[in-house]
Amino acid sequence: MGKKVKTGKKLLLLFTSANLCFLVLGRSTVYTSSPEVRVPEHSQVKLDCAYSGFSSPRVEWKFVHGDTTRLVCYSNKITASYENRVTFSPSGITFSTVTREDTGTYTCMVSEDNGNNYGEVHIQLIVLVPPSKPAVNIPSSATIGTRTVLTCSEQDGSPPSEYSWFKDGVLMPEDPKNTRAFSNSSYTLDHKTGELVFSPLTASDTGEYTCQAQNGYGQPARSEAVRMEAVEPNVGGIVAAVFITLILLGLLVFGIWFAYSRGYFERAKTKTSSSSKKVIYSQPAARSEGEFKQTSSFLV
Repeated sequence: MGKKVKTGKKLLLLFTSANLCFLVLGRSTVYTSSPEVRVPEHSQVKLDCAYSGFSSPRVEWKFVHGDTTRLVCYSNKITASYENRVTFSPSGITFSTVTREDTGTYTCMVSEDNGNNYGEVHIQLIVLVPPSKPAVNIPSSATIGTRTVLTCSEQDGSPPSEYSWFKDGVLMPEDPKNTRAFSNSSYTLDHKTGELVFSPLTASDTGEYTCQAQNGYGQPARSEAVRMEAVEPNVGGIVAAVFITLILLGLLVFGIWFAYSRGYFERAKTKTSSSSKKVIYSQPAARSEGEFKQTSSFLV
């Protein structure tokens, strides 16, 4: 009974405020007492919309979330996609149950049938869903001195979760230099994306890492602990790779010297020069019999 009286007082205050705005401003107004509504998933909720200054109001409701836009109510009637769980009244729309997909911005749009007056108000609906167990990507080993990235994410929380990291059960601070336990470490963490970046990784970063997701609703959720070993660079492997590279380079140099000493490059050059010479042949010009001249003589 007390709840109904409280709701009645709220609606009365809503309509009174709208009428006062109309009297003061002298024009049509649209108003809501709750521009932001938070409600647990699978609960009932009403989005209120009060208006004044309209002789024959036509009410429409629109839903927007990211790239998604849907019409909830058109000309005082709930659309087909919402009619199973939404009801319309002159004071707002009521969801019998909401899911996380209903999170978004709802716009109450009021206009006259003749199109002379128009007003709208926006209501942000946040359907509360506790975070699920986050998934992490943590390497079992990483080389000291390299840039190493640990990731953490979960997809169920509404509003979106923020992330914290724990090393060996101890909460990692925002700035490691301000805490003695992490003063030898060099990292940055992003509470929004869940990334923990070591740049560079140090020997003191070896340990068990756990990620926690929380969004202010329900209990925080933690991942499994994963151990990461910070290992020294493989000096022997690097030396072996350098040694093999030097051997291959020496063989290449020896091959080029051997080819020169045997004259392979000279022969190839001579062959290329001879093949590049061109022989030009021009056919003698035709001569008539009258123009014939002896070009050679014989002695007897």
